[in-house]
Amino acid sequence: MVVNNTIEPILVSIPGRKGAEGIDITGRIMEFIGKIKIGVLGVAGLVMLIYTAVSVITKIEDSMNIIWKIRKGRSIARRLSDYITTLIVGPVLLFAAFGITATLSSNTLVSRILDIEPLGTIFFAFGKVIPFVFVIIVFTVIYIIIPNTKVRVKSALTGGVAAGIAWHATSWVFHLAVASSTRYAAIYSSLAVLVIFMIWLYLNWLIVLVGAELTFCHQNLKFLTLRTEVFNLSTKLKEKLSLIIMYLIGYNYFYDLGRWTLESLTERLRLPHEPIEEAVNDLTQHNLIIETADVPPCFVPSRALENITLKEIIDAARTNYETDLVEKKYLSMREVDIVTGKVESAIDEALGRATLKDLVESSHKAGD
Repeated sequence: MVVNNTIEPILVSIPGRKGAEGIDITGRIMEFIGKIKIGVLGVAGLVMLIYTAVSVITKIEDSMNIIWKIRKGRSIARRLSDYITTLIVGPVLLFAAFGITATLSSNTLVSRILDIEPLGTIFFAFGKVIPFVFVIIVFTVIYIIIPNTKVRVKSALTGGVAAGIAWHATSWVFHLAVASSTRYAAIYSSLAVLVIFMIWLYLNWLIVLVGAELTFCHQNLKFLTLRTEVFNLSTKLKEKLSLIIMYLIGYNYFYDLGRWTLESLTERLRLPHEPIEEAVNDLTQHNLIIETADVPPCFVPSRALENITLKEIIDAARTNYETDLVEKKYLSMREVDIVTGKVESAIDEALGRATLKDLVESSHKAGD
């Protein structure tokens, strides 16, 4: 009974379920909830609930990562901690917003206070603003936590405000649609509200994605005026980027300074996230750097700096296992192989046995 008294005002106050049809839908939902036998659900119901919630958040994370151009997802440990945070904070804020609205509209004491001015005007404004603020906070938290990258609060708040405004505007439009529509009700009966409600859910998901896109654009505003082709790095620039990343990681490791993360490298190099992540992945695949278990993960050299040659770093940027296979199977021609072999020999001769330690120490001496 306590659960029914708590949930029913919230269901009534949810946008999109207004009017006589909305009350009818709410009554049917409460009737269904009343027939549920919690003991029958048991562990299986709890497992299915957790699985469904995690699956939904995983899909949201995948969509966010696509928007942020992130190829690598979270580790299992980070997913558990971040998902638990999202599952706790999000519903609590949303239900608090709906609960405040329901309380301010149904409580007898509040109704009496509303008759006293200026308290009535203040409470009315409070009841309108607080749910709106809570929804903005929910969107902002989603845009900060879900993407597998560091999102600035200001950027997330920008997307959260835009998504919150769009969410409330959509809710208001669908409230009018449900309250005033008689043609749909004549055709579909009470299912008309459900059809409209499903459309409302679809648009809300679209609002979430648009808000995420605005968050990304705000944080990466300086890159939006550049053509996409600018960051399709040539082999030469990939080699240079890999050398710079290895130098930064090796320098901090050698002199016991702060470790680099993917986000700090992005901020330091002032490049988009994607080419830096690609270079880091190449260096990781060639066993030149390793990822720590920190949150967020940091990068350190995989072995002593004197055992990492500059030639290995160049090779990591120029080759990978897939292209090696293509070269051996399809792009092998004796005359051309002779030329490319000379190029490789020239690079070996130019770099000699120079190591990452030599690069780090020479730059440090030059600084002195």
